Amino acid sequence: MQETIVGAINDALHSEMDADERVLIFGEDVAESGGVFRATDGLKERFGDDRVLDTPLSEIAIVGGAAGLAMYGYRPVAEIQFSGFLPPAFDQLVTHASRIRWRTRGEWSAPLVIRTPYGAGVKALEHHSESLEGVYGHLPGLKVIVPSTPWDAKGLLTAAIRDPDPVLVMEPKQIYRSFRGEVPEESYEEPIGEAAIRQKGSELSVISWGAMMYPALQAVENLGVDAEVIDLRTISPLDDETVVESVKKTGRALIVHEAAGTGGFGSELVARINDRALMYLEAPIERITGFDVPVPLLSMEDYYLPNPPRIEEGINRVLNV
Repeated sequence: MQETIVGAINDALHSEMDADERVLIFGEDVAESGGVFRATDGLKERFGDDRVLDTPLSEIAIVGGAAGLAMYGYRPVAEIQFSGFLPPAFDQLVTHASRIRWRTRGEWSAPLVIRTPYGAGVKALEHHSESLEGVYGHLPGLKVIVPSTPWDAKGLLTAAIRDPDPVLVMEPKQIYRSFRGEVPEESYEEPIGEAAIRQKGSELSVISWGAMMYPALQAVENLGVDAEVIDLRTISPLDDETVVESVKKTGRALIVHEAAGTGGFGSELVARINDRALMYLEAPIERITGFDVPVPLLSMEDYYLPNPPRIEEGINRVLNV
């Protein structure tokens, strides 16, 4: 069937709730209205208000409650309405969910899922457009996934719900309904921790994730370069092997992400490539990122996000060294 990303997420939630009565859905406005982006539409009607619940406006309570429920045998899927609202619950992720397995030497785990729309591109208000995947990817014990296609949105979310440890699913809301893609009707998993090669090539490696995959692919097409385009899909655990082997083959690398450049996840990628493939590089690694400012509001937002012309300039710099 053909589905949007948000439709694929909704389908995964229906499938997993059908298959496992331990799966619970809760968050702000997820029950009565089906979520601000309608990702949970129809779940309350199908599964009832014992398994699909609206919560108070308290992110720390949502994530803390999810951690407690997960430790006691449930499979909670909590929605944080926008990723910019997740920082108040950071302590619950750092102090409890991500380290309970380590703290108890494997006796307990917290198999919870936090779903949250992230990123800019929809002209939202302040705290609605953050891209902090690098921050959450820094936490040992927390898996962080970022789908960019409907297929991956369903398969990765399914894998996250079944995973024995906490998973943060960061959903690129800019492309929630931008296109449709093939999605199997049956339940399936995409492996957490494996990147996808969206296009094979030998001239340079272009590495991105989430909504930025599409301007990156467009820039490559516009220039007609023989680029290998890698979609990380998972920030943590990172698929080092796919990235490093690609760079060893091409000798050049360009990283594209919408988060601010300083401390963004691209910095970690540069370090990993330098650690394992430095002697293969024929040019310095280039990064095309957001700027080191809060995401601008409304009409200025388009100037913040990496776009094909900026990415094309980066590609040319890498190739012309």
